[in-house]
Amino acid sequence: MNNNKLMLMLFFSVCLIWGTTWLAMEIAVTSIPPIFATGLRFFIASPILICLSKVFKQPLMFPKGKQKWMFIIAIFYFAIPFTLMIAGEKYISSGLASVIFANMPIAVMITSMLFLGLRLSFHQYVGILMSVISLYVILSHELGISGDNLLLGAGALVLAVVIHAVMYVFVQKHCKDIKVITYNALPCYIASMLLFVTAFFTENIHFASFTLPSVLAVVYLGVVASVGGIVAYFKLGQVSTPFTASICFLIFPLIALLLSDVVTHKMMSHQSMLMLIPLLTGILLTKLPFDKIAQRLRTSTES
Repeated sequence: MNNNKLMLMLFFSVCLIWGTTWLAMEIAVTSIPPIFATGLRFFIASPILICLSKVFKQPLMFPKGKQKWMFIIAIFYFAIPFTLMIAGEKYISSGLASVIFANMPIAVMITSMLFLGLRLSFHQYVGILMSVISLYVILSHELGISGDNLLLGAGALVLAVVIHAVMYVFVQKHCKDIKVITYNALPCYIASMLLFVTAFFTENIHFASFTLPSVLAVVYLGVVASVGGIVAYFKLGQVSTPFTASICFLIFPLIALLLSDVVTHKMMSHQSMLMLIPLLTGILLTKLPFDKIAQRLRTSTES
């Protein structure tokens, strides 16, 4: 398979996996408590990731002096934000949840600017402003329709995005050299154990009440979303540019919205759907490599 075909296959795989993840979380939490469901998801994913570490010859343990980051990542990258995501979907649709999470590149850019000294171009500031205002308008409008429940669900998703963005800053500073499967395998397992203990003391877990669709959704999250999504996105980053990989953040919310409408018949209002245009345009603006485009234009003009 040539590089272009592989890139396209990986690109659509990532978009499809990320787009379907939100519906799977919404289905999972209908009969399984969110903390236990998230723990089960990572418990399913961790042995597969451990096996993949052997296949790809990536170490399981973090480098000497960085072992504490296994626990930090387990708690603040896996356990807390992913529980917030699935808990939020008890109150909001999977489509709206995906729209909120699509702003991850914006959150990462802002935190990188604040804590890593990242310098932004004018078009990136414009993109951030467009996305933030659009998301605010969408949430304000949907809140007027759905009331306090949406505020609770949206707040959980926004907090998950913020925690992930802050973790990105710390990982870039302290764990940038750690391989992707190493970064995921043992922290995933540690997170599952911590979540199981937390769920035992805080949630009423009745296995007899678990429905088959919810169980299958958790299995899908563990195998396809947590493992397939990681491997596919990692490989996509290897065979494409960062800009190409970032386009996934524009596509997966559209897939999630379509699935939410078809499967659960939950859809955002027409006004909110229209606001997706400036929101996704803003995200695109922040990722467009205008400097490289201008350089290529100058080179072609000079030649």
